[in-house]
Amino acid sequence: MEQGVRDMVRVCDGRMSGTAYGTVVLHVAPEAAAGGPLALVRTGDVISLDVAARDIGLDVSVNELTRRAPDKATVEGFADPKRGWERRYVDHVQQADTGADLDFLVGSSGSGVSRESH
Repeated sequence: MEQGVRDMVRVCDGRMSGTAYGTVVLHVAPEAAAGGPLALVRTGDVISLDVAARDIGLDVSVNELTRRAPDKATVEGFADPKRGWERRYVDHVQQADTGADLDFLVGSSGSGVSRESH
């Protein structure tokens, strides 16, 4: 703020706290841990955002993204449980764009969920 910055776009595939102002693109999907393109973003990359068109783009060449893709270090450290409720979560919770619900519960209630149900 002291340097004249009035807004900085934050892009996240999970929860955010402590950023109560400014432009935020939240819950992008698929998540980086699920192989989403957010895992390929590096410091210095340019991300374009057109809110009216509901479009976000990573301004990096296809060749560069292909080069980065095999870099498994981008997802190291993410949970890979072998059993229990954590394994069930990893295997069955959907991405944010499809409701972040358990895939085996989708459609079970018999009623639709409106887009603005929150």
